[in-house]
Amino acid sequence: MKIHFWSVGKAHESYVKEGTMLFTKRIAHYFPIQWKIIPSAKEDVKNAENIKMEEGKKILSLLSTDDILIALDENGKQFSSPQLAELIQKKANESTRNLIFLIGGAYGIHETVLNRSNIKWSLSHLVFPHQLVRLVLAEQIYRACTILRNEKYHHS
Repeated sequence: MKIHFWSVGKAHESYVKEGTMLFTKRIAHYFPIQWKIIPSAKEDVKNAENIKMEEGKKILSLLSTDDILIALDENGKQFSSPQLAELIQKKANESTRNLIFLIGGAYGIHETVLNRSNIKWSLSHLVFPHQLVRLVLAEQIYRACTILRNEKYHHS
């Protein structure tokens, strides 16, 4: 199984780049992993709904029918770290080829993409900057990998 992190927006800001790359490298010891930064819709689109729609079209065009899409959404289900590890193991056991974690743009994720997603996941009831979500996502997936291997990074 290959893990993909997709994020709508700009390249990693310097304040998150080092940490994101550190955890990405660590995850690579467990699963092949890849980042894809999807450019935000042009500001001349004018309103939030149109921006989300344009970004959604791009995201849907990149997906294959057998991809498992986990959309990070404030209204999604919350998981504990062990539950996230279980989910990743379940998808690996199901011979999932591509497990994609999607971080939406500044206005969120369009409903067509949310409807296509297999799972909607909320990191927290708090709202975070999208750049910071990249770091938190990478760290949590690394934590889940260490839980699966019963390694000491995660202390329950």
